[in-house]
Formats: sequence, C-alpha cells, structure tokens
Amino acid sequence: MLQQKIIIYGLIAVLLVVLELIYFRIANRFNIIDKPNQRSSHSSVVLRGGGIIFLFGAWLWSAFFGFHYPWFLLGLTLVCSISLWDDIRSLPDSVRLVAQFTSMFMMFADFGILNWQSWWIVIFALIVCVGIVNAYNFMDGINGITGGYSLAVLVPLIILNHSLHFIEMSYLMVAACACIVFSYFNFRPKGKAKCFAGDVGSIGIAFIVLLPLGKLILQTGDVTYIILLAVYGVDTILTICHRIMLHENLGQAHRKHAYQLMANELHMPHEVVSLCYIAIQIILSLGLIYISHWHWLYAIVTIAVLCIAYLLFIKKYYHLHDEYLKSLK
Repeated sequence: MLQQKIIIYGLIAVLLVVLELIYFRIANRFNIIDKPNQRSSHSSVVLRGGGIIFLFGAWLWSAFFGFHYPWFLLGLTLVCSISLWDDIRSLPDSVRLVAQFTSMFMMFADFGILNWQSWWIVIFALIVCVGIVNAYNFMDGINGITGGYSLAVLVPLIILNHSLHFIEMSYLMVAACACIVFSYFNFRPKGKAKCFAGDVGSIGIAFIVLLPLGKLILQTGDVTYIILLAVYGVDTILTICHRIMLHENLGQAHRKHAYQLMANELHMPHEVVSLCYIAIQIILSLGLIYISHWHWLYAIVTIAVLCIAYLLFIKKYYHLHDEYLKSLK
C-alpha cells in the first residue's frame, strides 16, 4: 500500500512538472509576465502565474484520490481563475473580493458549518479567512517565500495529522509536492527565478492551506493552531498598522514589509530572507505541537515576541526605506 502511494505521488510530481512547463510556454506565448514596479524586489521581467501549479495539484489529488471536497475544489477553481485573469489584466478590487468571499463560502460548505443558528460566526470566519488569503498575497514578493513558507505550514499539519486525522493525508502530501515543484522553479537567487507565483499562486495556496487548518481547528476546538500562520500574520497586520499611521493609501503598491526591507534596503539574498521566515515559522509551529498544555500562553508569548521583534526591526532599519523613497524624487 505504501509503495503504491509513493508511486502515485511520484507520478503526480512528474505531471505537475509537465503541466508547469506547458504553462510556461503559454505564458511566453501570451506575454504573461511580471514587470518590475515600485513594490517589486526584482529588476528583470519574469513569467507570472507559475503558482497555477497549486490548482493543478488540487485537481490531480481529486482525480487520483477522489472528490472528497467538491465545493472546496469548485471554490478554489473559481478564485484561481479570477486571480489568473487579474494577473493578466488587472481587475477591480470589488470583483476579486466577491470571488474570494464566494469561494470561501463554498469551502465552508465542505466544513459543514453553514447554518442560520451561528450565522454571525460564519460571517466573522469569512472575514478572517479572506483576510488571511489576502495577507498571503501581500507576502508574495521575493523568490522562494510563497512555496517555502507554505511548506513550513504544511509540514506541521502533516505531523499533527498523524495523530489527529483531521484530513486525508494524501491531500497534504500532494499539496506539499506542488510546493516543492513550484519552489524548484522559483526558490532561486534574485534574477534567476523561472517564474513568480502571481495572485493565482499566492491566493490559491492560501485556500489550499486553509482547508486543513480550518478542519484542524474545527475538530479540536483549539484556535491557537492559527500560530501555524503567525509569522505572515504579524508582518501583515503590523505593516498595515504602520501604513495607516503614515496616512498612506492601503491600495497602493509599497515595499514596507519586513521581508522587503531585508531584501531591498539591507540587500540580503532573497533565498536567505525566505529561509529566515521559513525557519522561524517551523520553530514556532513545532513548539506549539510539542507543548501539549498551555497552548494559549504559548500563543500569547509567541505573538508578543514576534510583535516586539518586528517593531525593533522597523525602528532600526525603516529610515533606509525613507532614504530610498527620497531618492526616487
């Protein structure tokens, strides 16, 4: 049985590579590229939308292991289709948000939590989950961070699933396989990535990660498992707060995330910055897993430490970004 699964995973990996290479030819043909702008941490034109491989992975998992979550798959296909179109031709925020809320609502149907008695919880959860999806998208800005960080989330989920069995293990394994294949093309030194994830990739993998994380929280009743996304969460929320304090338009492109300051102002290699985020998230997640008690205390301390580290980092290095903005004028 194990040998058969290994063969299937290997076949899926080969198919993902083939599908990604086919997409590269299509992207070249139709000029689906990422041109550098003020927010970018790259200086050359790169193929955009390579993260469509995550959608391919979900399709292949369903084809090989069964359509266990039809509403989720339909929602994922919808949001990835809209995101891919946005990668090709920019769409209004309203269109993207409607697609994201609709797709998340479909996922909730597979969670089995849609009922009138707890409608306010469903609405709150929808807002939080769509926020997480967009945070994932905000954090997609340097080589390796989307694929690598997603693996840093999936590995703890795989460990937890061995004992808690909250989702089919094959789902997590195929998702991890898609991340590895994507990282092969993307997790490279600056200027050498074959493709970027694009909105279709960052939003797609966020949906894929939220399915098992949501099922884990619903099964255990332990919301502290949100710590599996703590590094992205703290960076995103505090960066938004910082921009509000600066009276900036949140809809405009920027380079104020901590990882962007590390890559741009401090000139750290992209792969090193990504590995820092991956390592920190893995360590924090494993700490939560192997501390059987005091989850809430651990979560509070973890968030506090991350917030303090972020604030100290910004206090010390943000002036470099101000100098960069002045140089543009």
